[in-house]
Amino acid sequence: MNPNYSILFEPVKLGPVTTPNRFYQVPHASGMTEANPRVRAKFRATKAAGGWGVVSTGAVSTHPSSDDSPLPFARLWDENDVRSHALSTEAIHEHGSLAAIELWHGGGAVMNRTSRIPPYSPSGIPWMATHVGFMGQLRPRVMDKNDIRNIVQWQVDAARRAQTAGFDIVYIYAGMGYLGYEFLLEEYNRRSDEYGGSVENRTRFVRELLEATKSAIGNDCAVALRISLEELRSRKSDHYESQAHEVVSLLADLPDLWDVKMDSSPTDCAASRFADEGSHEPVIDFVKQVTDKPVVGVGRFTSPDTMVSQIKRGILDLIGGARPSISDPFLPNKIKAGREDEIRECIGCNICISSWHDGVPVRCTQNATIGEEWRKNWHPEKFEPKKSDDKVLVVGSGPAGLEAGLIAARRGYEVTIAEKSHQLGGRLNFEESLPGLRAWGRLKDYRLYALKQMANVSLYPDSELGIDEILSSEHQRIVIATGARWTRSLYSPLEIPIGRLDGDEIYTPDDIAAGNLPNGKVLVFDFDNYYMGGVIAEYLSEQGNKVEYATPAGHASAWTIMTNEQPYVHQALFNHGIEVHTQMLLENYIDGSASMKNIFTSEAREIDVDSVVIVGLRLPENKLFDQLLAENDAVQAGGIKSVDRIGDALAAGALVHAVYSGHEYARNLDTTDQDRVLLRDLPIVEIEPRRIT
Repeated sequence: MNPNYSILFEPVKLGPVTTPNRFYQVPHASGMTEANPRVRAKFRATKAAGGWGVVSTGAVSTHPSSDDSPLPFARLWDENDVRSHALSTEAIHEHGSLAAIELWHGGGAVMNRTSRIPPYSPSGIPWMATHVGFMGQLRPRVMDKNDIRNIVQWQVDAARRAQTAGFDIVYIYAGMGYLGYEFLLEEYNRRSDEYGGSVENRTRFVRELLEATKSAIGNDCAVALRISLEELRSRKSDHYESQAHEVVSLLADLPDLWDVKMDSSPTDCAASRFADEGSHEPVIDFVKQVTDKPVVGVGRFTSPDTMVSQIKRGILDLIGGARPSISDPFLPNKIKAGREDEIRECIGCNICISSWHDGVPVRCTQNATIGEEWRKNWHPEKFEPKKSDDKVLVVGSGPAGLEAGLIAARRGYEVTIAEKSHQLGGRLNFEESLPGLRAWGRLKDYRLYALKQMANVSLYPDSELGIDEILSSEHQRIVIATGARWTRSLYSPLEIPIGRLDGDEIYTPDDIAAGNLPNGKVLVFDFDNYYMGGVIAEYLSEQGNKVEYATPAGHASAWTIMTNEQPYVHQALFNHGIEVHTQMLLENYIDGSASMKNIFTSEAREIDVDSVVIVGLRLPENKLFDQLLAENDAVQAGGIKSVDRIGDALAAGALVHAVYSGHEYARNLDTTDQDRVLLRDLPIVEIEPRRIT
């Protein structure tokens, strides 16, 4: 280990418990509810095995009145839930780590769609979300004193269950718009009693939660407070530097641990496209000056130098990781072993967050094994040895090809990767050059670095292979990873790609990637709805083009609401002077005029532009694969046992899909469908259903 990093492996005392090191996997959504207790346990055990000294749950409901469905959330309502969570604590403890549980009441920010209980809030003020997934029409109730006593008791009951389940650290949650936060913030809290008005009064509810929890379990379990400070830091206080300073001062000595964060998902989990590593520091840097208790925080930390800096400068005591712990569960152990060059660094794409919005177990672009540790028996650092001496030829070196080659090589196969262009990396070579996407290059860099260390890997750029070269290559396994191409298809009122728009002034992202840039004023027409349309518009603006952006959707880059990026996409387009036209269909382009109409009203609109870039339908590039299928006799005669497609060559998708496809291929290279592990998890139901009060 680099001696400069030894401070990261010092223990930290948290009340009655002590962490083995400073690596703390903070609470984060995983999509693994009581429906998947074994998936959840193995997921968390893998992080503990990787060296995270504390491994936390995501939000765990204390009562049916905190019901976030259909978004996935965990529960701790009864004995079945205790036994379900015990699987995780036992798995975490097996590796010497502490287990933390984020007890949570969502207050007026949850819709209680399943329980149908009117949500609780300090003053009946709802969170009027613009994200459809969070919208609802049941407004919250105004809490009376009895409601407050009930919430506190539900917290205590859940804390005792958590203690029984084996947790070492129990949370009170006062952040991200949930109930504790609602009492702290004036917009939500308009009460005139002792729980409203002054900052001290608005802090009373959180204080009572802390005091009651500590009284119930504080001799055996540490009690942590997770709190959002972004808005409070921006607000004036009569006697303190800000309301955040005042709240922390009023509660300074109560928690055994302060877990500090931002107020909203887009700022708390900001994508790398819009925020650098350590972006929380300007908001949370004061906390250790106000309290003597340990502080943990996050910032998409992947560099051990940044981590050490945070500790030595007195910003944090513990290095919190959510996304970095997903991208590389073994990050701490790699630093400890002096293998920091092997860290699979988070690229900050926020696909993990989109998984929660989708209601499924967590996914990761960098780490295809995440969420599959139990279901498919995939370990991020361990691989079943090869079962034959077959040689593997991967045609194409994009994300799917690199991942397939790397995993096959780690299993012991002799691997050749052939790439037609001069530079290995496929689509990433262009995409990492686009505004804000530099960190995405880590996807390529990690894999190329690893591949270049391996004696059983041969890399051939500038090597475009045809069918004859493949047939004579003396490889038994052929993997086609030739990617996909952007088309010039238009978009119909039925929301289906149709036809194509041809002409010298019609471009796609492939043209931009090849250096064939449009001149003059450009219209970017985007129905891909992810990042590409927005970043192409920004890129062309930075090249000196006047750019306008149009989409059939209601927002620019509409799907990025799933990755927390949508507010920043609109800000970026605005800052580049790019006019945005929503709900628009592009119908034609003739002689410098783009004809559009509203997708709902058919209202016509003409825009004078010199060129159009269509960012829409992508289709697999399958010419080589089809040729091999057509030459089946020659393939068999050449000793080729299998020809497969992976990644975009199989089905065009996001980077996460390409990496997963390549990984799955290599894991299953020598297995039959019957041999493949795909376990189905089931809830733990040992106690008969009963009334929950």
